Amino acid sequence: MPTRTVHLINPKTQSFTTRPMFFNRALYSPLAGLLTVAGLIPRDKYEVILTDENIEEIDFDAKVDMVGISAMTSYVKRGYEIAAEFRRRGVPVVMGGVHPSFMTDEALQHCDAVVVGEADLVMDKVLDDLENNQLAGIYKADKLHPMVNMAMPRYDLVKRNRYVNRTFVQTSRGCHHGCSFCSEHMMNGLKFRYRPVDEVIHEIENCGQNFISLNDADFFGTPERPKEVMRALKGRGIKWQAGVTSKLALNDELLELAAESGCFMLSIGFESISRETLTSVHKHVNRPENFQKLVEKIHSYGILVFGLFIFGFDSDDPSVFDATVNFNIDASFDMCAYSVLTPYPGTLLWYQMKRDVVSFDWNLYDQGHIVYQPKSLTPQQLREGHMRAYERFYSLSSMARRAPWTGSRNLAQWGIYNTFFRRGEVTGRNIEKAVAEPTPETIFTPSPPIMPLKREWREVVERGIEMSKSA
Repeated sequence: MPTRTVHLINPKTQSFTTRPMFFNRALYSPLAGLLTVAGLIPRDKYEVILTDENIEEIDFDAKVDMVGISAMTSYVKRGYEIAAEFRRRGVPVVMGGVHPSFMTDEALQHCDAVVVGEADLVMDKVLDDLENNQLAGIYKADKLHPMVNMAMPRYDLVKRNRYVNRTFVQTSRGCHHGCSFCSEHMMNGLKFRYRPVDEVIHEIENCGQNFISLNDADFFGTPERPKEVMRALKGRGIKWQAGVTSKLALNDELLELAAESGCFMLSIGFESISRETLTSVHKHVNRPENFQKLVEKIHSYGILVFGLFIFGFDSDDPSVFDATVNFNIDASFDMCAYSVLTPYPGTLLWYQMKRDVVSFDWNLYDQGHIVYQPKSLTPQQLREGHMRAYERFYSLSSMARRAPWTGSRNLAQWGIYNTFFRRGEVTGRNIEKAVAEPTPETIFTPSPPIMPLKREWREVVERGIEMSKSA
């Protein structure tokens, strides 16, 4: 019989993908990390309450013994507010997630303890210290989890009727690409760690859903491993989507297995149609000359293509917006998401761009606001071009032209995503002042959970840390 209660909370964010828009449902559930944490908490000792503030209010008066808050940069300040309310009531608060893991000293100003990086190997210690009233400081494992015998996420805690996509299954952690704007390789390592296939299938069979997302940084990271997973998925009636990089997505054997095993969509970080830009951010795997061929090939297997693009790189000039959207429409991308380049604290990009950052208001680090001074664009040009890209790509004429009226792609899924993005980004996103006002520089120095392996990258980070401490 549980004797204590742990309250896990995902703070509210302004992202349209996580707030209810149609039929009281959000497009994505942001709870994957917290469900994993919940699975690490013994059911015989603890009751777990899970709250996603995007869809429900937080009960600050609930009688709980500990609060756990997971936060990314754009909503960490709301996380700090939530932590303050519970601490005022005498409830100890633990924070984790990407931002607290990189900005540990800052987070400790607002909570009792921080879990840095993966929680799998330190959660027992956190709970032991809670029992002994010694919960405090930093909890960080001295090694990465081997991805064997992982706890089953607590899918029973999800309010299933509130999300379109609510089940995210990890088959691996880590990524060997090391893009400068991404935190993955500094959070989970530059090498892939794979879960045993039978454990992956066990989770899928017991998650209670037939539509799932494979929540890997790059599901096609190495050619043989995804084949094992997809062969095991065949014949189970599962419909799945995953994020992959462009190189192995051209592999016919992988795509054939993907289609046969139930894949309906692949999300790909194309980032830019400029080879110069891609090289500058270490996205060497992408070849713009192959992008259209790649989309056509994936379509030929009946799979939707969700393209991810970023605006605001140093080499982007005012022509980049229309050039990118024209290409996306001509190549019949099914969906596209356009982001403003954002130098998240602790990433390689942060240390490279620090001198150009004008705002340290974390609320604005949402890939929509402009928090730095672009090199080849004015902030207003970047703002207007970003919005114009969404408006043109999700215009009714573009949607009519791109829709999969023929072939085996899923028209219903296509419609759901295009409707959400048209409603959310084109007609529903209201940023009055997308160009951020200057703020004082943060007094805290980000420190990556995992230092880069490549010497030149490590030197960039170490030099940036040293400069921040001496400033």
